[in-house]
Amino acid sequence: MSIPALPAASFSPLYQQIKTMILASLQAAEWLPGTSIPSEIDLAARYLVSQGTVRKAIDELAAENLLVRRQGKGTFVATHQEDAWQYRFLRLEPDSGEKFQLFNRFLACEQLKPSSQVAELLKLKAGDAVIRIDRIQSFKGKPIVFEEIWLSATRFKGLTLDKLNAWLGPMYAFYESQYATHMVRAEEQIKAVNADQELAGHLELPVGQALLLVDRVAFTYGNKPVEIRHARYNTSQQHYVNQLN
Repeated sequence: MSIPALPAASFSPLYQQIKTMILASLQAAEWLPGTSIPSEIDLAARYLVSQGTVRKAIDELAAENLLVRRQGKGTFVATHQEDAWQYRFLRLEPDSGEKFQLFNRFLACEQLKPSSQVAELLKLKAGDAVIRIDRIQSFKGKPIVFEEIWLSATRFKGLTLDKLNAWLGPMYAFYESQYATHMVRAEEQIKAVNADQELAGHLELPVGQALLLVDRVAFTYGNKPVEIRHARYNTSQQHYVNQLN
């Protein structure tokens, strides 16, 4: 008679446990974006572990762009409001190599009932509403991106078109500053499409012009989906950049 194999014991290294605890503090907004976290020595005393264990946990969080180390200053919670991080989620770059500075124009911001797909992607409860936003982004006076964005109406309560158009910075910095929501990662699907009459009008292009469609779901701490973004890019003078490791 054969003896059934026993299930393998699950084991989480100590530094991974410390990483989970630090992440829980980030999720609970104990340390806000842009602020420093306690020193490695203080965290080691707090969690009753060695400084090396804390350092390894912080190294992983820094590699995941959740924390930022600054030589001689300490470790800080990543923020989209810093110049170097404002466009971390923007993968579009001009062919000319110029510095990319996009100008936002919001066309619509309305609360409505979500489709079943949107509700599922945002993990909404039955009866929850969403906010639908339409935005055009321009570079050097020429519109190059048209986006439809869906957000939870509960998380972004009170969001209006006037508030959006009064904000001059990146969208994710707006979420962070006005709604204490820090975006940490995104999943995207990309394919080529052709401009219909509406898109051609928004992007000032001929009907049928080739565009790049990027569908994104963006997440905050704890792998919680926050935003759905349906974007069409005119890449005739821009290219989409990605880095694969």
